[in-house]
Amino acid sequence: MTQKFPKLFLYLLGALFLLNLVQSFFTELIYDEAYYWYYAQNLDWGYFDHPPMVALLIKLSSFLFNGELGVRLMSCILGIGTLAVLWHIIEDERKKDYVVHFFLMMFAMPLLNVYGFLTLPDTPLLFFTALFLLIYKRFLVKASVGNAVFLGLVMAGLMYSKYHAVLVIFFVLLSNLKLLRSKYAWLAVFISLLAYLPHFAWLYNNDFVTIKYHLFERPNQPYSFEGFTLGYILNLVLNFGLIFPFAYWALFKKKANGDFDKALLFLSYGIILFFLLSSFQRRTQTQWVIVICIPMALFAYDYLIQNAKSRKWMYKLSMLSLVLLLIGRIGLAYQPLFPIVYETHGNKEWVNELKSKAGDIPIVFENSYRRSPMYQFYSGGTTTFSLNNVHYRQNQYTIDASEAKVQGKKVAYVSLYMNTGDFEYQDLKGGVFKGVFIENFESFRKLRCYADSEVIQLSQKDMPLKIYNPYDVAIPLEKINIRVGYLNPYKQLKETKDIKYSPIEDGTTLLKARDTTYFTCSLPDSKLEDLSYLKFSISENGLQSGISSQTYKAER
Repeated sequence: MTQKFPKLFLYLLGALFLLNLVQSFFTELIYDEAYYWYYAQNLDWGYFDHPPMVALLIKLSSFLFNGELGVRLMSCILGIGTLAVLWHIIEDERKKDYVVHFFLMMFAMPLLNVYGFLTLPDTPLLFFTALFLLIYKRFLVKASVGNAVFLGLVMAGLMYSKYHAVLVIFFVLLSNLKLLRSKYAWLAVFISLLAYLPHFAWLYNNDFVTIKYHLFERPNQPYSFEGFTLGYILNLVLNFGLIFPFAYWALFKKKANGDFDKALLFLSYGIILFFLLSSFQRRTQTQWVIVICIPMALFAYDYLIQNAKSRKWMYKLSMLSLVLLLIGRIGLAYQPLFPIVYETHGNKEWVNELKSKAGDIPIVFENSYRRSPMYQFYSGGTTTFSLNNVHYRQNQYTIDASEAKVQGKKVAYVSLYMNTGDFEYQDLKGGVFKGVFIENFESFRKLRCYADSEVIQLSQKDMPLKIYNPYDVAIPLEKINIRVGYLNPYKQLKETKDIKYSPIEDGTTLLKARDTTYFTCSLPDSKLEDLSYLKFSISENGLQSGISSQTYKAER
């Protein structure tokens, strides 16, 4: 092993692994990690927001440890695995003289740093991107059945990590269209699709809810150069921290020397340009471009080896980054050293405070798929549920069986939006949450409304509307109320109004179990000038109305 990995490399890799283990143990979960921990409590081939790899990693971690380390162990392993794969890709023999430079440069990249221990979908995405490039490099040297099968399995691992992986595969293919004539390349594609079939089946069985949400249901906002495009450019800087000038200069100076370098260039420029164009339509998140850290780290290290003057500056900036990021990492676990109250601070405190007031009964959080799993994690497994209403977004609680666990039970209903309640608690950021006790909780958030057309005329009278009841029990009509939500061109909810509706069949008083009931209704007038979309919403037992339909195009 020391022939491929010098002893100094292994020592530093081991030290980084130990640092990440310690960090994982002492740092509270962020909200997204708690949400993915919730995924892992019921392993499946897919989840509302992401493919299942992140849940699998957490489940594997939980076999060996409890608590935060039981969420993050596999991320610590994949974090050092990514660096090992990157080192293996580099062929320049001079790399052995700059092992310390390699680790300092990698540590200086903020997201590559923190994804070495945080468990998020980007953690396996980074690892499988690096592994995909390594196997692709071998495939270019020798296109064989073995390499094709391995390449196909790694592509499946990429896609099981995060849907952004399709961009990685696409831009590498675009860099070498000769692959379309290779039977071994097609074998790799076949293997990857075969391995990905269970997720395709999950998407089909769940009405492609993930794809529909990400592509069609997410609200947007009017274009702002500062918030959209300038924000995206700042994200490009944040991915590389203080060494960003050298990272992008190395990319600019790099010339393709063969198909593999060409693939790295296509991947880097392709991702950057793709999300630059996307930034003219919607806000992008910092981690969306994180895969460019893999090819651009290779370019930056190659540039470091070849340029002595730049190497000195990169070393100094990386050392400064090391100090700053170490302080920041300590601050993640110890709040007084952090400039702001972050998601890793104070979660145990607010959970303990809420538990002292609610006891062991289930907690129903209004509009919070983030606080619900966080409370469940730190309270020792207390049953929780996120009741999503029309002012919020769909999530895993929309499609799983968690609602059934709180039906008919005494619950504590907790909200940030109530003015009064039976009790209250405060989080570390100063948010005041109030709660009320409900003796016999009952919700019907899985009821679905369907119109007959994708485009709805607002002036239409006696418009057909059908409601499907997926529950095993009939629901009295007196328990529900149907509303319509009006949305602007950016699919932002602006107004909700009650709908007058009548069953088509006389004498109908129930929504029959596992059956569809047909109604006619008239949509109320709205004075909104930019009304472009609408969605239907059902409220039950006086609760805020839920998200009960897809978004329909509205025409006056």
